[in-house]
Amino acid sequence: MSSPSLNTSLTSSPQKERDSKERENPDENFDQFDDEEADLHYGSTSSGRKRLFSKELRCMMFGFGDDQNPYTESVDLLEDLVIEYITETTHKAMETGRTGRVQVEDMVFLVRKDTRKFARVKDLLTMNEELKKARKAFDEVKYAGVS
Repeated sequence: MSSPSLNTSLTSSPQKERDSKERENPDENFDQFDDEEADLHYGSTSSGRKRLFSKELRCMMFGFGDDQNPYTESVDLLEDLVIEYITETTHKAMETGRTGRVQVEDMVFLVRKDTRKFARVKDLLTMNEELKKARKAFDEVKYAGVS
């Protein structure tokens, strides 16, 4: 079969130039990555964003069967995926309903076809209402006892 020649014919000329440069000077690329890794600090990403969910994700990973102290790279990757999902979902929610605003109904609308997410959202909203009622009842008893 002539698949190697097919692959090279499909490769664009800028790609060929990069490949030939890498073959000529393979150490140049490694220095570039070393500098980037040296600039990273614990708790931040390459873009400088602070890690928001690392502690919670580590606990969740352990709860789902990972090691008690999972690799930082795994946690960072998972956090990037979570942030990306939240961002995309928020943007979609801003486009539905009243443009530019995110409301609970918009989020429910977005997850309506995913039965697991929809059930979880329903449970959380119901629990939130029950907690509001319990706080209100507790405050009424507390203020009634003060008078």
